[in-house]
Amino acid sequence: MNPAELEKRIRSKKAVVGIMGMGYVGLPLVRTFGNSGFTCIGFDIDPNKVRMLNAGKSYIKHIPDSMISGLKKAGRFRATADFRELRKPDAIIICVPTPLSKTRDPDMSYVESTAHAIAKELRKGQLVVLESTTYPGTTRELVKPILEKGSGLKAGRDFFLAFSPEREDPGRKDYSTETIPKVVGGLNPASRKLAVALYSGAIQRVVPVGSCEVAEAAKILENVYRCVNIAMVNELKTLFDKMGIDVWEVINAAKTKPFGFSAFYPGPGLGGHCIPIDPFYLTWKARQYGEATRFIELAGEINTRMPEYVIHRLMNALNERGKALKGSKILVLGLAYKKDVDDLRESPSIELIHLLWKHGAKVDYNDPHIPKTHKGREHDLGMKSVPLTAAQLKKYDAAIISTDHSAYDYGMIVKNSKLVIDTRNAAVNVRQGRNKVVKA
Repeated sequence: MNPAELEKRIRSKKAVVGIMGMGYVGLPLVRTFGNSGFTCIGFDIDPNKVRMLNAGKSYIKHIPDSMISGLKKAGRFRATADFRELRKPDAIIICVPTPLSKTRDPDMSYVESTAHAIAKELRKGQLVVLESTTYPGTTRELVKPILEKGSGLKAGRDFFLAFSPEREDPGRKDYSTETIPKVVGGLNPASRKLAVALYSGAIQRVVPVGSCEVAEAAKILENVYRCVNIAMVNELKTLFDKMGIDVWEVINAAKTKPFGFSAFYPGPGLGGHCIPIDPFYLTWKARQYGEATRFIELAGEINTRMPEYVIHRLMNALNERGKALKGSKILVLGLAYKKDVDDLRESPSIELIHLLWKHGAKVDYNDPHIPKTHKGREHDLGMKSVPLTAAQLKKYDAAIISTDHSAYDYGMIVKNSKLVIDTRNAAVNVRQGRNKVVKA
């Protein structure tokens, strides 16, 4: 299939879209392309996910079962773990994890293994798009050689290759995959044109850029910007605390300025699939050019130590009440990395639990969105959410508000707790029992 034929299939929505990775990025893409009239095939190595999807069930909170079942009934979606079917899609979108190793180097194993799987089945005329966040140069320097060597085809001539960074933010109500502008960079003009055509068929605004590297760097810039600014307010939080100043009140005052200031907020640490990880991809790449990314590294150090700061505040508060942390019963409120989602990736709550265990505390958690924990790449808590009742709260020496879920009744929590460590300023409007609340 030549580029003109592929573009025609895409614009007529006869093109089949294959999506590699049925997680927090891949499944919303299925919804977006499927609802726009494309037929989608979802690929995943997890047979449980494949079984659930083919039964019309979702395992992600903000993706309802009705969406999966509706697309299936319309004949526009099915899932498979058989990568031999990769010859069937006209476009293949890669949405696999890009975590860090323990030494904070990029772990490209998921991208590499996916590229090898595609290469075995790659046929002429297919478009491959990488969406996984990574360092500038990945598409051209890593993915392209694997696809070419494994298939014997030439990128930009026999098949087409592009990069378009995912911008998912689970739990948002104001933006969705369909309405978030899509940056697209191609290996060559033909690849970019086809990728732009593909995303234009499902997403309201597509932003073409000059190369894969520009698109890769744009996503890194977005997350470095957030990482550095969050680190700044986290550092100010610890300083202002010693000065007897409430950092939350300071931020609320500063953001009344209508220009020149964007509000960022402190917390117990960074979570999610982007901000704690992506900036270090650029740090790693910079070392190849003999450059030091000091802002990024400093921001990482500050954000990484925030869970320890929370534990320090907890220990001091318990000591003032004549209680040691060792042997204390602590309830962690909120396991997800952000409010109102069921996403555990890189959640600071997990680090808080490990630190509490390390100090000899007895720990439970409550999260209305996560009834039990599942084995992750780097952790296996093996815990279940405990009920959140007045009687239950009274059993604990302290409750830590780690994630500020909307479902929580903070007045009830403060009223029935002996001590509340508030890392999110969630109990700011609670008046009764304010002496029990310690901000951290």
